[in-house]
Amino acid sequence: MIDKTEKTFSGATDYVLDDELAKIVNISMALEMPLLLKGEPGTGKTMLAYAIAETLGMPLIVLNVKSSIKLIEGLYQYDTLTRLNDSRFGDSIRDVSNIKDYLKMGKIGRAFTSERRAVLLIDEIDKADTDFQDDMLDVLDQMQFDIIETDETVTARHRPVIIITSNAKKDLSDPFLGRCNFHHIAFPDPQMMRRIIKVHFPDLAPTLEGNAISTFYKLRELDSIEKRPATRELINWIRALNADPDFNPQQLTTGNIPFLGVLFKKSQDYHIAVKEL
Repeated sequence: MIDKTEKTFSGATDYVLDDELAKIVNISMALEMPLLLKGEPGTGKTMLAYAIAETLGMPLIVLNVKSSIKLIEGLYQYDTLTRLNDSRFGDSIRDVSNIKDYLKMGKIGRAFTSERRAVLLIDEIDKADTDFQDDMLDVLDQMQFDIIETDETVTARHRPVIIITSNAKKDLSDPFLGRCNFHHIAFPDPQMMRRIIKVHFPDLAPTLEGNAISTFYKLRELDSIEKRPATRELINWIRALNADPDFNPQQLTTGNIPFLGVLFKKSQDYHIAVKEL
């Protein structure tokens, strides 16, 4: 049953989102299901978890997924080496017979044992192999896992708000997809981008805002660009333009575009942009 008394999410101080994304976030929290987010880099997938935690006053726990990650790393770590050294040299204040003193919760374990409901961000899940993905979802479904060394079961105090991001570099398994709500964050259109820019630059001159956004979208449409500039590049670019006392917004309408290196981080893309302009 959906808990309608829980606070809902509608955005944060510096995070602008559309109604559809806000609804799927709130539905996922109410149904206690992980929310899987896809979209090109720079569309705000990762920052959404930070915004939810900020707005709802929840602790944020981030698990950055790597290609070599094993599920046990996300659950807990048993420091066998330190325990061995402590037993050999006998100068530790810890009781070497107490294995619990040598256990440390991983990011998922911390989310389960948090005294308050937490936001658990599992970032770039597509980097991991299929076994990790499916085994992790088993743990998140059951909200518990076993500590083999102590023969104990850790059960979540509170079911965390789970945000999972993917850059679609690798297909996710059908069982994984079936256990999540899904939302694709499209790249902001110019109207939405203006809302985002106003949040970051409330006093920005209208001429600079309009010319910068217009130029930005033209640059994104250049042929052969491998990594198109994203929202964060636009924000940094406007910051650079605004900080240059010699810059005139009218330059952008004549093709005299400074600081292209802020927008294009790959040498090939940079040279394509310079050539086209």
